[in-house]
Amino acid sequence: MKIKEHDCVVLTASLPEENLEAGDVGTVVHIHRDGEAYEVEFVTLTGRTVAVATVRASDLRPVGQRDINHVRELEHA
Repeated sequence: MKIKEHDCVVLTASLPEENLEAGDVGTVVHIHRDGEAYEVEFVTLTGRTVAVATVRASDLRPVGQRDINHVRELEHA
């Protein structure tokens, strides 16, 4: 499945420099080099942006039919 702008995606690898963990969900806001990497926005459930990160295609996947939300609190909000 090809990932497009505005698709929800799931991190498959943690990005500690961005305070993001594998399993966090974000929205694609830009596609780099025909899908080599993606600019992904991660927000809290209340809509506050936590990070906008460039993520390699190998470190994310599309949201699946059987995925379910799970909440974690950020250490530094």
